[in-house]
Amino acid sequence: MQLATEAARKWWLWGLLAVLLCSSSCAIHFRRPTTTVEALRISEVVSEGDAARRASNRLVVKGLDADSQQQSDRALGIYEEALRVDATNPYAYLAIARHHVDGDDPTWALSFVDKAGSLFRADGGVSPRVEPHLVGLRGQALYASGQIDAGLPLLEQAWTVAPDVWADGQLSASELR
Repeated sequence: MQLATEAARKWWLWGLLAVLLCSSSCAIHFRRPTTTVEALRISEVVSEGDAARRASNRLVVKGLDADSQQQSDRALGIYEEALRVDATNPYAYLAIARHHVDGDDPTWALSFVDKAGSLFRADGGVSPRVEPHLVGLRGQALYASGQIDAGLPLLEQAWTVAPDVWADGQLSASELR
C-alpha cells in the first residue's frame, strides 16, 4: 500500500510539474536550448585520479547499478564504501544526492549536492558537464520536498543545459552511471 501511495505521489508531482512548466513560461517545452552539453556520466571517469579515487569511482558505478535495479539499501551501502575508500570523491557525493532525491526525504540530498559542489570546486572547478547535475539535483530535491517555486527554475536551468538527461526533470541512476 505504501509503494502505491508513493508512486501515486510521484506521478501527481510530475503531472503538476508539467502543468506548471507549460503554464508558467508559455512554450518552455518547445524552446530549443541554445547552448547544451553532454552531461557527465561517472563511468567516464573511473580510470581518472589516484588508486583510491579509481577504486572509489568503480564502487560508485557499482552502486548506481544497484540503484538501477531498485536495490536501494545495497546501493547506499556501496556508496558509503566508496566514501570510506576516498572521502573526498565528489562523484560519490553526487551519486548519494541522486539516491536521496528519490527517497522518503529528498531534502537529505541537498547537503550531498553542496558537498559534491565544494569538492568539485576544490578539485579545480565544476565542469560544465557536471554543473547541470548539481543544479538539477538541487531543483529535484526542492521540488520533491514541496518547494516547487524554488525547484522549478533550477530544473529548467538543468534542462536548458543538458536536455538529453534533464528533459524529464529527474536524474536516474542509469543516466548518471
